[in-house]
Amino acid sequence: WEVYSVRLINLMVNVFIGLSIGANVLVARYYGARDEKNLEETVHTAMVIAVVGGLLLIAVGELLTKPILILMGSPEDVLPLAVLYMKIYFLGMPGTLVYNFGSAILRAVGDTRRPLYFLLTAGVVNVIFNLIFVIAFSMDVAGVGWATVISQYISAALVLRCLIQTEADYRLELSKLRVVKHKLCAIIQIGLPAGLQGAIFSISNVLIQSSINSFGSVAMAGSTASSNIEGFVYTAMNAIYQTALSFTSQNYGVGKWKRMDRVLIDCLILSFVAMMILGNSAYFFGPKLLTIYTSNSKVIQCGMEILLYTTVTYFLCGFMDLFPGALRGMGRSGVPMILSIIGTVGTRIVWIFWIFPNHRSLDILFISYPASWIITIVLQVICYYFVRKQLYAKMRAEA
Repeated sequence: WEVYSVRLINLMVNVFIGLSIGANVLVARYYGARDEKNLEETVHTAMVIAVVGGLLLIAVGELLTKPILILMGSPEDVLPLAVLYMKIYFLGMPGTLVYNFGSAILRAVGDTRRPLYFLLTAGVVNVIFNLIFVIAFSMDVAGVGWATVISQYISAALVLRCLIQTEADYRLELSKLRVVKHKLCAIIQIGLPAGLQGAIFSISNVLIQSSINSFGSVAMAGSTASSNIEGFVYTAMNAIYQTALSFTSQNYGVGKWKRMDRVLIDCLILSFVAMMILGNSAYFFGPKLLTIYTSNSKVIQCGMEILLYTTVTYFLCGFMDLFPGALRGMGRSGVPMILSIIGTVGTRIVWIFWIFPNHRSLDILFISYPASWIITIVLQVICYYFVRKQLYAKMRAEA
């Protein structure tokens, strides 16, 4: 039930997480330009979006969880557990979105430590309540769900406390919570393409998951275990992406183009080094790491096949994300989304329906990951060159 639940969560939440990227870009821009009024309006509009979006996701989750899981081809024996977990999980959506939007604001102004501390605190609480609910009270799947919900609201409360108590320009005042129309439109303009891109990526991952399922339970277990390991590598890569996004936007706000270029170059170097170290370490120590999730030798062998193509080449994924991150930092989000969908999702769909059926193996299936990353990188580099050139010319003309 876990793998189906995770796929569905990503599919339904990514749009709103994308909107938090829009908030990050605007907050960083106004913070860099020392524009207090626009900064204040952006912060308060963003937090209203978080609360309203969380409530909307509760309703959507309650109504559509079962139908979507059925469409995903969830086996009948895991469907009731997945539905129960998801319905409980979605009750924590307001907390999840408040944390994500709040931490996006903090990261945009250069405060990356406190969001991490808050997440670590919530993670510890999650583990503790899992032990209490599952072991002490024998609540099984429901216990896992409620432990997650409680931890989500704790992380949200910590972020809110931080934003309310600060004396900085990005301070949150509950009496000023309102939606400023042009700020809402700007957040949507930048964030919605990023969110839609994430949601469509999730659809392509669902298609790949369906292909994995055709190999049976061993392949499914190997995929789940390897994706958990890959998640740690992704976290490091995403941190570099967030850095490029925030610092590009801050420098764009004050027109420091050379610094923007330096940020991108430094992040590309950092991404390459970090992903080579972490990705290759994940594969090298893979047999030991996979034993955390399973003792079945066939599952471990299957997981290692997948890690070879997803973690060793992960620096390509890092490059693929950095160029759209820099473009979004400059307020350009639509074209990178389209190119990412064409390069990544389009390649994988072609691979799954035309190449994979004629060469059915996990190796052939997962080669689609580095192949799609390379194609997308080429498209994004070309896009970045022309957009950067256009925006710089426009700035010179207005000066």
